[in-house]
Amino acid sequence: MSRDIELKERWQSLVEKLSTQFAEGDTLDLDAIIYLIGIQELGQYDKTYKKDEKLNLMHIAICRLLEPYGYYKFDFFDEEGWPHYIVVEELPALKAGEQSILMKEAIVGYFLEKKYIA
Repeated sequence: MSRDIELKERWQSLVEKLSTQFAEGDTLDLDAIIYLIGIQELGQYDKTYKKDEKLNLMHIAICRLLEPYGYYKFDFFDEEGWPHYIVVEELPALKAGEQSILMKEAIVGYFLEKKYIA
């Protein structure tokens, strides 16, 4: 099976599973999944987040997702338990479609690592 087809199938399966678990069957989009990963990485589940905190959660997720690609490196947890990352390598200029593929690939890899999907 080609890598593109495998990614597409795993992505669709993941979206369906996450949507069923977290969105009562409504389909989660890429941003919603990134947000969920941010909450997972922070580990503070029973909290209502303000708008700026939601953006920070998405930033945490993006850093964590792109860490295996060498773009970010975990640095430390602050006094409130929020993880901080440093930029190791600037992201290359990518077209919107290329960004989407990179993020989907990283998200699938993340959930494979967490054994949420196979």
